[in-house]
Amino acid sequence: MSEVQKLELSDDKQLIDTDLVYQYIAEKSYWAKGISLERLVVALENSLCIGAYLGKTQVGFCRVVTDYATFANLLDVFVVDEYQGNGIAKQLLRFTLAHPHLQNLRRFTLTTKDAHGLYKQFGFETLGAPERYMEIFRPDIYRQIET
Repeated sequence: MSEVQKLELSDDKQLIDTDLVYQYIAEKSYWAKGISLERLVVALENSLCIGAYLGKTQVGFCRVVTDYATFANLLDVFVVDEYQGNGIAKQLLRFTLAHPHLQNLRRFTLTTKDAHGLYKQFGFETLGAPERYMEIFRPDIYRQIET
């Protein structure tokens, strides 16, 4: 049996290795580099969090911000570097999208810089009407407020 077959997925926040998630997101991610641990903890507390585990070792993570009725946004998806390329991200996404609290939503969104091919396999498409979307985007916010 391969390691990936032994993968366990869970939405139990008690299992999350907060230090690992913080290290990856604050130091390695392009989307939240520099976020403080305190700010990340608040984000985790207010999100549906999914962890991927091999035994007691966390090897992947994602979180979903949702109202559980109409809308969800997928965020912070990652697989620890040494476990990438083993299908863990696909299992993580499959588990997340099948989560009972995320069924029958009208809209499920995400943003990505470089993983479009992965997400398309799960039904995500580019925006159908991008002219309707607006945002307030502050790419340097963590450097401004965390220092």
